[in-house]
Amino acid sequence: MNYKVIDMGKYYRKGVFNHFSQDCKCSVSITNKIDVTRLVEISKKSGTKFYINFLYILSKVLNSREDYRMSYLYNTNELIVYNKINPTQYVFHEDTETCIPVYTEYFSDYKVFYKACEDDIKRGKETREYVIDSAKYPNWFDASYISWLSYDSLNIELPDGYLYFMPIINWGRFKNENGRLIMPVSARMNHAAADGYLVSKVFLMLQDEIDYFNFCNEV
Repeated sequence: MNYKVIDMGKYYRKGVFNHFSQDCKCSVSITNKIDVTRLVEISKKSGTKFYINFLYILSKVLNSREDYRMSYLYNTNELIVYNKINPTQYVFHEDTETCIPVYTEYFSDYKVFYKACEDDIKRGKETREYVIDSAKYPNWFDASYISWLSYDSLNIELPDGYLYFMPIINWGRFKNENGRLIMPVSARMNHAAADGYLVSKVFLMLQDEIDYFNFCNEV
């Protein structure tokens, strides 16, 4: 877990950060529909899991910009950028109707990530203990699949004044709309770290990555 401290004197969003971290503390949540037709087809043809393929693309997108890898250290009053952030996914247990967090490290190498994710999910299915270890896993973002429905909007609130900068991403079931498979994706970010443009870029980059994704070339 490595990071660099942001030089606030040179930070390109200094004014925005100061306003939304001091005067008007709030978050930004946007839900957008993504066309996943191609990714579903590739997953079926390759015999790979759509869920893991999407999680890989999501992790790749969020690691592509420093704006999505930011955090705030309260003990030193420093704004930092992690070298890498990793997905905290959730495994649902039907017998108890509860979910547990599963930590999977992000690797740019698709095959390495895919295998690690598969193994982590298997381990997650063997336990019922819900443990969030933010001290051990500070550079982890939430990635939660809402498999029971395809929704139109989702909003997640955190306590006022809490400068939590890690992205919180949710997505629901895809459904057929005019011959295309469309999936809702929601992104919540702290307004001090990201505005409407930066949140919108998540969806635009997701769509681009899906449209051109070729897991054979992801090494």
